[in-house]
Amino acid sequence: MNKSTNYRPTEHSRALVEEALSRAKSEGRVPKILFVCLGNICRSPAAQGITEKMASERGMDLECDSAGFYGGHAGDLPDRRMREAAYGRGYRLEHRARKIKSYDLDDYDIVIGMDDYNISDLHALADTEDKDRRIVRMTDFAVAYPEYDSVPDPYYEGAAGFQLVLNLLEDSCATLLDLIESESKK
Repeated sequence: MNKSTNYRPTEHSRALVEEALSRAKSEGRVPKILFVCLGNICRSPAAQGITEKMASERGMDLECDSAGFYGGHAGDLPDRRMREAAYGRGYRLEHRARKIKSYDLDDYDIVIGMDDYNISDLHALADTEDKDRRIVRMTDFAVAYPEYDSVPDPYYEGAAGFQLVLNLLEDSCATLLDLIESESKK
């Protein structure tokens, strides 16, 4: 795919950020973002840690969390390989894995899935149109990587897989924060 057929950030992601900021402002609170993957030990905690650090460096106030559909890692730190790769880029991943709950779709303004399975499962969990509209794919923000339509699971990959995931997440998270900053100025 080329950028002309895969323009990012997508129209949906732009509209979602606008709705999320409007909702948070009307309720007198900061925007809340939830990152979701399968086990909540690689991609979603990395996205959370990257977004939190980038937001802090920009002086932005957000609430971030991450969760997964598989509950077998609940309470665990992120995968050691992901923690080490992230640490090499200046991120500390200290989130404890947790299983997503249906009420998470009520509590978070933006719910970001990493791949087709996560997106499908999130849509199945959403029992209202409002909740369904809060769901977006991480790569909808990946401007530097138009050839990727999902963030691949690095769990069974070598070191290069973890570096690729961090590249995709840094690009996507920076674009997400750019949109939030831009929309906040309106």
